[in-house]
Amino acid sequence: MSDITRREFIHFMSRSTAAAATLPWILECAHKAVRPVGPTLPFTPIKASTEDALVLADGFNFEVILRWRQPLNKKGELFGFNNDYIAFLPLSPLDPNEGLMWVNHEYHDPYYVSGWRPGTPRTTEQFNKERKEVGGSIVHMRKYEGRWQIVADSQFNRRLDAYTPIPLISERPILGHRVALGTMGNCAGGVTPWGTVLTCEENYENFVGEAIYKDGKRTLVDGDDYLSWTKGVKLPPEHYGWVVEVNLKSGKAKKLCALGRFAHECATCSVAPDGRVVVYSGDDAQDEHLYKFISRRKGSLEEGELYVADIKRGRWLPLNRREDERLKKAFTDHTDMMIRAREAAKIVGATPLDRPEDIEIDPLSGHIFVALTNNKKGGNYFGSILKIMEKNNNPLSLHFDSATFMAGGPETGFACPDNMVFDKKGNLWLATDISGSAMKEDPYKPFGNNGLFYVPLDGARAGVAVQVASAPNGAEFTGPCFAPDGKTLFLSVQHPGERAHFRENMRSSWPGGGTSEPAPCVVAVSGAAMESLLN
Repeated sequence: MSDITRREFIHFMSRSTAAAATLPWILECAHKAVRPVGPTLPFTPIKASTEDALVLADGFNFEVILRWRQPLNKKGELFGFNNDYIAFLPLSPLDPNEGLMWVNHEYHDPYYVSGWRPGTPRTTEQFNKERKEVGGSIVHMRKYEGRWQIVADSQFNRRLDAYTPIPLISERPILGHRVALGTMGNCAGGVTPWGTVLTCEENYENFVGEAIYKDGKRTLVDGDDYLSWTKGVKLPPEHYGWVVEVNLKSGKAKKLCALGRFAHECATCSVAPDGRVVVYSGDDAQDEHLYKFISRRKGSLEEGELYVADIKRGRWLPLNRREDERLKKAFTDHTDMMIRAREAAKIVGATPLDRPEDIEIDPLSGHIFVALTNNKKGGNYFGSILKIMEKNNNPLSLHFDSATFMAGGPETGFACPDNMVFDKKGNLWLATDISGSAMKEDPYKPFGNNGLFYVPLDGARAGVAVQVASAPNGAEFTGPCFAPDGKTLFLSVQHPGERAHFRENMRSSWPGGGTSEPAPCVVAVSGAAMESLLN
């Protein structure tokens, strides 16, 4: 055990009844734990696989419930590409078998989506196709005769994409606008206590470029050549990189500028003792930071205070331009500081981290788990999971303790932790994100394809990751989310066969097999082993 001794680890893992008594409100497919897992598992873990298939341990099964380009409604809207974060909200608290599912669509792959190939110009038609594939989908789902199915032509089924007008909730207009055109780069997210979804705009610069501020000047830099639309349309980068709140019943959305602008991976909510909401979010880039937002009032995230983590000293540092002369000097007003939140974080002394991605809250202890995927520049190839314990278990506290909960690597069997979720018993599930360009190459050869892992947090196996599933070639599992009864895990299979620029280079044919093109999908994982884990 690399970072802490076994004795310290057991103490660190403790999840006492006293802690449960101060449990903050948590939603997003996590439920209160009931009792520890036994000394044996109801399934045999699988080994690393390089098979172009969704491989599951015995006792688990899956079915595809949503697929790229699946029709959603009579308007002709289709399920988008590269599905990521999933949230499921029952339409009625009395019926867990019917609800609205939100699914992020993080980015497009031009070869599959529009037929564009590197080295050739993009046509207007190709730009239009690509901009329709990102954003998110709202899908009415119902469990019928044991199977989850889309409710065809439901009034709720709709898309948000890179054309959808979305208000910017900020203290002033941003580059003269109060409304942004579209959302893209939607990675992970969260669910608010009032039942709206938070979808996070992550690597927006790949699509619209970035604005660099230096010496009082604003300079635009083009995005990634493979994904960028900057040669066909000019969209202000400052309109992207926000947390977007979506009402699933109405489809209305707004960009919450008070939460800062950066590569938001997620927006995980907790409710403080006074009823205000606290949102944790990571900036998914090397040497970037972990943030906490405390709302100004109950029931709204439009105003509040943004903080950034000083891990070394265990402090949340305020990004408060009114009270910090350094920030007052660097930024013209509060909105300017939120647009350039990364700069503000560095000015106040935030701790650089190894790509903070998903954040989840232990439903029994209230402790915060942060996936740090990796930092190749810093020599950390395998990543880790950071555990944060707020003082007095109060999310409003500005002081905390932290330590490494688990480190990735050959000894622990997983590498590059990304998305996580807690099950009904309070045990952890995590998906890995080894990049397609590095997969099956040193130092990642032992891990094969990306995987899904189960980590008991109590009992004899506490803290030991075991592999439940392996993804198809080039893919990663994203957005794990449990159905309300805990018997089904909704899971995105994202970018199988990623960046195969020509048909002769096809790297995957999942899920169709044979000579078919790969397709991102949402699957429902269930089975006898899943039900046994609940007992």
